[in-house]
Parts: sequence; C-alpha cells; structure tokens
Amino acid sequence: MVRTLLIRGMLVGALAGLLGAVFAYVFGEPPVDSAIAYEDQLARAAGEAEAAALVSRGVQSTVGLLTGIVAYGVAFGGIFSLVFATVSGRIGRLGPRATSALLALVVFLVVILVPFLKYPANPPASSIDTTIGDRTSLFWIMVLASVLVAAGAAALCRWLVARFGTWNATQVAVGGYVVVIVAVGFAMPAVSETPADFSATVLYDFRLASLGIHLVLWTTIGLLFGALTERSLRRQHSPAATASG
Repeated sequence: MVRTLLIRGMLVGALAGLLGAVFAYVFGEPPVDSAIAYEDQLARAAGEAEAAALVSRGVQSTVGLLTGIVAYGVAFGGIFSLVFATVSGRIGRLGPRATSALLALVVFLVVILVPFLKYPANPPASSIDTTIGDRTSLFWIMVLASVLVAAGAAALCRWLVARFGTWNATQVAVGGYVVVIVAVGFAMPAVSETPADFSATVLYDFRLASLGIHLVLWTTIGLLFGALTERSLRRQHSPAATASG
C-alpha cells in the first residue's frame, strides 16, 4: 500500500512540476530577464567584461527550469505520499480527498508561505553574491522553526481535543502557532540588500511568481493525489472487486 502511494505521489509530483515549470516560464522568466539586464547594465557601467556563462540563458530558462522544478515535484510528491500514509484516517472523519487537500494546504503554509514572508525569494542582482550562504542558512532555519512549531501545535491540538473539542482545540493550536512563529520571525535577523535603484516592479513580479510556482505545485499535488487515492480505494471496495477477491 505504501509503495503504491509512493509511486502515485511521485507521478503526481512530476505532473505538478511540469505545470509549475510552465507557470515559471510564463510568469517567472520575464522578471529574471529584467534582473539580468539590470545586472549587465551595472557591469557595463563599471567597465567590467561580460563573463561567459557556463550554461546559456536559453538552456537555463527551458531545459534547466523544467528539470529543476520537475525533480522538486517528484521528490516532494514522494515525501507527501509518505506523510499522507502516516496521517490518513487520523484526522477526524476526513476521507482521502479531504485529507490530501488539507495536508497540502498545511505544507504550503508552514513550509513555503511562512518562511517566504520572512525571507522572500530574490531575483539576480538584487542581493549580494557573497551573502548567499548566510541567506540560505537563515531561510532553512526559518523553515525548520516553522515545522517544529507546527508539530508542537499539532501535539497541543491532540492533547486539547478531549477537553475542549476539535474546533476549540484547533483554534488554540493555530493561535499558538501564529504567536510563536511571529515571535521567531521578529527574533531572526532581517536581510535588506536590494539596491535602491532596483526596479520594485521586477522584484514584486519575481517574488509573486516564485510563490505562484509553489502554489501551483502544492494545489496540484493536494487535489490530484487525493482524487486518485480516493478513486483507487473505491475500486478496491467496489462489489465487483470484492466478489472477484
């Protein structure tokens, strides 16, 4: 059963990655091109020679983009299926479709949106190259903090359900998560490296596209994986399947 879910999750993740790559090409590549043009302009103004790229821009924006996002989708689709197998049947009376959708929503909020609000994605030339290691570390620390706080909130919710009911326990747990993660966000150092003359429109479009890619990915995974899983379970429990068994 777990193996079937894993394969299904990876296939769904591949499709989600394909859709995400299309979204990224349409909405994400234009601001990237604008940012690269700004970077080239600064280089020319400083009298620097244009560096030869190891991989052409055309390959980066097509094959490279597709490969990276599809690989991301396959990997996280597989992880998603394993988490689904763990929590399935343990979230109230939710069926596979609702469980999958809820799980994808939680992942998007906790792993993607919350860290993004503190450390949003930046296009080329909008940050200092030498600080990429520090910025990456801060981002992953924020991701880890968000996941740990969410896990604590889930444990708190389970403990409170017997005393206060599911609805009240959920409200307290969500409220606790928000309070703690906001405090963590304020405690984490800020990163403000964008040049004053960098286009605010390019920055906004790039960040919106980056968030949109994840939204497309996790919406596809959550809805399609749940639909396929529910359909598979219906076939297994159908009268014809039961009679043949």
